Amino acid sequence: MTATAGGPGSWSENILEYFLRNNQITTEDGALIIWCHAANHKVQVHEALRSTAHMIEADVILPSDGSEHGQPIMAHPPEINSDNTLQEWLAEVIKSNKGIKLDFKSLAAVEPSMMLLENVKRHLKRPVWINADVLPGPNGNSRVVDAKPFIDTVISFFPDVTFSLGWTTGWHPEKVNEGYSWTMVKEMEYICNELNQPVTFPVRAALVRQSCSQLLWLLKQSNRYSLTIWTGKNDSYSIEDLLFIRDHFDKKRVFYDILEPQNHEFKQAIGIKINL
Repeated sequence: MTATAGGPGSWSENILEYFLRNNQITTEDGALIIWCHAANHKVQVHEALRSTAHMIEADVILPSDGSEHGQPIMAHPPEINSDNTLQEWLAEVIKSNKGIKLDFKSLAAVEPSMMLLENVKRHLKRPVWINADVLPGPNGNSRVVDAKPFIDTVISFFPDVTFSLGWTTGWHPEKVNEGYSWTMVKEMEYICNELNQPVTFPVRAALVRQSCSQLLWLLKQSNRYSLTIWTGKNDSYSIEDLLFIRDHFDKKRVFYDILEPQNHEFKQAIGIKINL
């Protein structure tokens, strides 16, 4: 396992360096990266490819019958069906120069998906992020993807990749929501410290402010680490929370995959022009 964070065109190339090199951003600032989230169905993929997004994120599951011979499809649970297979999705996305993030909700979908990625590897000279929630996190009750077999399976196909490793989380409007605890970040560091690949940690915007010390500590453990801030559809958090993150963390090491209207307000507040 000799992969290191990546040279030009490699799957582990830092996305800021990749899009800077391609003249799509002007400086190394994670807030400049535009995300297209849950681009699963065919119409969503076509919209994403026509958009100004730099990174396309999509969800991979096996079909609802669970058969081992089922081809991976693009859907986010609780959806269990899709008009799009991973093979079809990749065939469209490789025509673009956009970065890719594939989110796995089950271990069973990983190996057949890696085989499909292998078929198009020569066309993917760009960052590729492979994501799964591998640890239980704050208020979370979803099933985790077992970290070791997930990481081992991906690396057996592609040692040169960027991992996105997260925690299952929940957010409840009617109660106090715990943040990421010391135990949670230390467990994650234990999983990641032996890796050579870059790792980004997807963290829920509404839970970051109360976890600032823990997440700053985690990023200090390796310069391969970054955060990707994401938001649940009904989460309540303030633009001040996002600005707090912006002020306390290295701008090169935090990405913001957040929903509207907060995304627009946040970009406005930090002086980034949005092309709609």
